[in-house]
Amino acid sequence: MDFFSPEIRRNPFPVYDRLRAAAPVLYEPNFDAWMIFDYAGAKQALTDHDRFSSSMFTASRGNPDWMIFLDPPRQPKLRGLIGRAFTPKAIAELAPRIRELSRELLGKVGGCGQMDVVREYATPLPMIMIAEMIGVPAAEWPLFRRWSDAILKLSHTISAGASATTAVAEYSLVKTEMGAYARALIEERRTAPRDDLLTRLTQAEVDGERLTEQEILGFVELLIVAGQETTSNLIANAVLCFAENPDQLQRLADSPELMTKAIEEVLRFRSPVQWVFRATRCDVEMHGRTIPAGKLVLPMIGSANRDPQVITEPNEFDIGREPNPHIAFGHGIHFCLGAPLSRLEASIALPDLLARLGRFELAEEQWQPRSALHVHGPDSLTIRL
Repeated sequence: MDFFSPEIRRNPFPVYDRLRAAAPVLYEPNFDAWMIFDYAGAKQALTDHDRFSSSMFTASRGNPDWMIFLDPPRQPKLRGLIGRAFTPKAIAELAPRIRELSRELLGKVGGCGQMDVVREYATPLPMIMIAEMIGVPAAEWPLFRRWSDAILKLSHTISAGASATTAVAEYSLVKTEMGAYARALIEERRTAPRDDLLTRLTQAEVDGERLTEQEILGFVELLIVAGQETTSNLIANAVLCFAENPDQLQRLADSPELMTKAIEEVLRFRSPVQWVFRATRCDVEMHGRTIPAGKLVLPMIGSANRDPQVITEPNEFDIGREPNPHIAFGHGIHFCLGAPLSRLEASIALPDLLARLGRFELAEEQWQPRSALHVHGPDSLTIRL
């Protein structure tokens, strides 16, 4: 079985159902990786730091210099420093600009009767917001998109083939380019502070400790990719969900107060991130299998969020679902720092977008998945209005 074929990536959920029931812990020899499909197992891999490391060096593989690949005690300290700059207040203050940008983008949609939701709206909105948060002119967001695409291809390093070699080479070039660009911005902020995220990162301090330049560069890299990819896929996946479930779209139109729950259900039903990386520190017993020490582990978030042991009628898209204990943003110390921003963007973008679309249908059944293997969402999504 090719887990990463376009056909399975468009709809991996029947495969998840079969494997979760028959082999919730599965060894994949092509990638020398162990996949965990059930909710309890995936959650354990995300939170049990004594047995599972976030650093891929533990599995004799490499990873970027990002906070999400760090373990305690450094990870909580670094997260605390970044959290001083990435505050709930700072995120909430972005709402007026998100609303303004949303309506600007929708105002550009032509009258030809169709729209590419991803390329005309779902991608530029969060990407421009990230650029402006860092202090980069909105017009330069295509540069961020090129960098983001190269970073996302690092998911192909799960294999040892030609695509992995190409991904590493592209990332190396982009990393050099991003580093030079970001260093110049950091130096500007240190000499002439502004009211932006990059300035707050350079000034953040906890117990006399500040972020190093390398740590700021690593967070900017992570922000460029994670800060837009999750929201972009969340918006596009919402359109997919409503196109396939028009009764739920009508339910939302009749009860717009369900929007918050609807966003959480999209996150569960079509999780933007389908799996993450972990590595075993020691032999781990799970579901009658022994995962050896030093092995790559993939907690399959997209499968865990459809586990019938935890979610009632998991394959039903229900915008009123309560409770909804999904782990789309991870769990524990690595819970996504940008989750509040993604939720805020979606809470503004989706009402605007759905109001603009009115009645719509997909213009194509076989949409092309995003290039990154670990995310779920279309690379483009044309709809007929």
